[in-house]
Amino acid sequence: MTASDGGPRAEGAPEATESSILSLDHGDIHVCQDGPRDAPALLLVHGSASSTRSWDRLVPLLTGSHRVIRIDLLGHGRSAKPADRAYAVPDQADQAGAALDRLGVEHAVVVGHSSGGVIATALAEQRPDLVTALALVNTGPSLDAFIAPRTPAIEPSQWPPTDEQLRRFARTGFSREGYEIPPELLDDVRRMTHHSLTATMRATRHYLEQRALPARLAALAKPVLVVFGEDDRRWRSSSAADYRAVPGADVVLLPGLGHSPILEDPPRTATALLAFTTIHTVRGTE
Repeated sequence: MTASDGGPRAEGAPEATESSILSLDHGDIHVCQDGPRDAPALLLVHGSASSTRSWDRLVPLLTGSHRVIRIDLLGHGRSAKPADRAYAVPDQADQAGAALDRLGVEHAVVVGHSSGGVIATALAEQRPDLVTALALVNTGPSLDAFIAPRTPAIEPSQWPPTDEQLRRFARTGFSREGYEIPPELLDDVRRMTHHSLTATMRATRHYLEQRALPARLAALAKPVLVVFGEDDRRWRSSSAADYRAVPGADVVLLPGLGHSPILEDPPRTATALLAFTTIHTVRGTE
């Protein structure tokens, strides 16, 4: 299934967003594409309890030089939410790679926000031929950097959660208490199942328990950019320094921003990303 936004496109204008559902082995995956289809590919992977919509404010700043591809990970957004899956990180990465294969992408820079950076790392481990470089945005390097939430977990009996429960759940994703959380982000949590929400979070924890990200990335020998909002309330921003163990890694701290710089300040985030991606992207479509 494919749908494009808007009417006829003027000559020379950017191609419209294309939304499609790919039927893959483990379930349907929702994909969005923006920008010239012959430009270097940039895959954006959202974090836990989010979707392709978390990138909406950033995408227009990236499409001048990239074919921007976004996916809803299994269990999120408009993708399938099977009740019999553990949503293991390697499985999620495998699905992301299969989606790029289906789209004819041979090489891509992969950008992951929060736990999306964990998926990006796993994809590079599985498909080093496919991933040319990685950018991690507020992705904690290890569980030692995690800041435990003060709010109680949402129990199965409380599902679907109320708006207030959702706001308490989401508020640490931003730099300050008074930040107005976009309603579409609350909807993204609500449309998940309790199983897909909790299982994906357990899967990220398990992957980090096995081996910290800097060690994984060092073994890959891929170009790496780490972007971190200094006022992150979910992962200690000082932990970004752990990524300096990766040879050649660039680490960029963004003062005044929290866990979600892609939403809080898209221009500053895009500046950091584009300085990296324009060097490391290659054209690679069938």
